[in-house]
Amino acid sequence: IIDSRPGGMAPLRVHGQSRLAAINYRMPIASAQVKSCLLLAGLYAQGTSTISQPDPTRDHTERMLRGFGCEVATDGPDISIRGGQSLTACDIEIPADISSAAFFLVAASIAPESDLTLRHVGINPTRTGVIDILNLMGADIVLLDEREIGGEPIADIRVRSAALKGIKIPQSLVPLAIDEFPVLFIAAACASGETELSGAEELRVKESDRIQVMADGLSSLGIQVEPTPGGIKIQGGTMGGGVVETHGDHRIAMAFSVASLRAKEAISIRDSANVNTSFPGFVDLARQVGIRVTSDG
Repeated sequence: IIDSRPGGMAPLRVHGQSRLAAINYRMPIASAQVKSCLLLAGLYAQGTSTISQPDPTRDHTERMLRGFGCEVATDGPDISIRGGQSLTACDIEIPADISSAAFFLVAASIAPESDLTLRHVGINPTRTGVIDILNLMGADIVLLDEREIGGEPIADIRVRSAALKGIKIPQSLVPLAIDEFPVLFIAAACASGETELSGAEELRVKESDRIQVMADGLSSLGIQVEPTPGGIKIQGGTMGGGVVETHGDHRIAMAFSVASLRAKEAISIRDSANVNTSFPGFVDLARQVGIRVTSDG
């Protein structure tokens, strides 16, 4: 039993029951977080729980559970778990996060004469949409020393500067790059021609309305944009300087830090303190690779 303050506001109170019952649940919107919660709950339920997802989502939880000896069945969009299974302890090695690496993949792609290698990055196929999209745009990205650790595929990623071109982003790649679109919009702004994204309504309900906030920021820097209900059209061009409002969204703050590599003047990025929570050390790493960034806190 779960209750909350009126309007679904915190604090949430969860009242435990002696037994959980298995369920069949069809997710209205693809969400790895919801799927993971249900899988973990299903592990302690009586019977077999099945979650059906409308689009692919990252499968780190399934891989981790299998690493602990748990049987997790996948049949197309359906993932099933039998309750009451015993887990066996094991060591887990967490690779570098590709969502964090994405900022540097774009940075090295748009900065002239760049040659950057990112070590020990997770390349889970449910997460590599950012690489696929950049490659379609003409990026020079190579995977080196591919291997698998703890059920997760890992590689070193070498990226060199390239002349990017605008594309129509395939909808099949949208769920595989949903968190990386803010910095991909920066790549689009630096590409020749138009880049078009559709089928990404989820971006409007992230930490901010990422479609509108990115559109506003790019527009303030002189880039021609046309937001749509489920996406955006971006015409590549020359970025000037200006003030960008992030609305507290860490990925937007980091994306416009990358944009500074091609901006003609300084960019002032407002309300970016959350970067320190989601990516500690981002500013120092950005400086190491040549991004001229200062922080007030």
